[in-house]
Amino acid sequence: MIEISIVIPVYNSEGNVLELYRQIVDSLKNITHEVIFVNDCSRDNSWLVLKQLAENNKNVIAVNLRKNVGQDNALMAGFRLVKGKYVVIMDDDLQHSPYDIEMLHSKIKEGFDICYANFNHRKHAVWKNIGSRFNGFLANILLKKPKNIYMSPFKIIDADVVREISYQGPFPYVDGLILEITHNITSIDVEHFERYKGKSNYNLLASITVFLKLLTSFSIIPLRFASIIGFLVAITGIGLGLYFMVDFFTYGKNPEGWTSLITTNLILGGLLLMSIGLIGEYLGRMYLLINHKPQYVVKEVINNEFDTLEKG
Repeated sequence: MIEISIVIPVYNSEGNVLELYRQIVDSLKNITHEVIFVNDCSRDNSWLVLKQLAENNKNVIAVNLRKNVGQDNALMAGFRLVKGKYVVIMDDDLQHSPYDIEMLHSKIKEGFDICYANFNHRKHAVWKNIGSRFNGFLANILLKKPKNIYMSPFKIIDADVVREISYQGPFPYVDGLILEITHNITSIDVEHFERYKGKSNYNLLASITVFLKLLTSFSIIPLRFASIIGFLVAITGIGLGLYFMVDFFTYGKNPEGWTSLITTNLILGGLLLMSIGLIGEYLGRMYLLINHKPQYVVKEVINNEFDTLEKG
């Protein structure tokens, strides 16, 4: 029986995957394992490298997606193929060291469902670190995430939890899906490294996409928040109207000021547009779900025992 399945989404990392696999093999000499690389329609030669790697190593499964779908969707494609007792998720750029997998494995065997790798010093851009903290803050509210846990992209999960993930929609958020299943979570401190080769593929748009998935996929709290804000603004407007009426009839004062008027209109207009946009985000996701937009479409699989095309 395979002890650990390692699922790695790959995008434009042809210079990293061979060294990544070498380190995985070196670090897990005494643990049975398989490595599932999911090529998310890379623009470089990543698939050619992965294909050759899978053809030469029976513990490697290479999955080639037909179009780019994003990291979480690629992970869902990899989850369908895991055969191990535990599932490790890690990035393709060696910022997550394979030599830390054994520590994660030892910790989760104490009886936890998931163990996150906590990075004390993250080698990311400042904006990305700020975004991660903000997403963590939202997860505390929307997902009831333990406050001392950092939702790291490097983690190990009990395979039974992975099999419990039943979400079939086109907007998966893996950490959110996991936290809906279990709160039996822990973490260990590990080192975060510089990218081995190439440039990071994670940009501001990807960060915003993750934020929207977290915000709209697991709770209607944002809609309630928008309703509360609208109610408070309406009450404020009514209060100001009454105040000006009393002031006019009592003291004969006529309220003036173009600046205050246009400022008020801008605030109200902004709140209205934000609320409409939020409702539109929910409706758009429902529309795509109803029309069965796939999570991913597999073009080719190397070393999978079924070796068939699969649409998620």
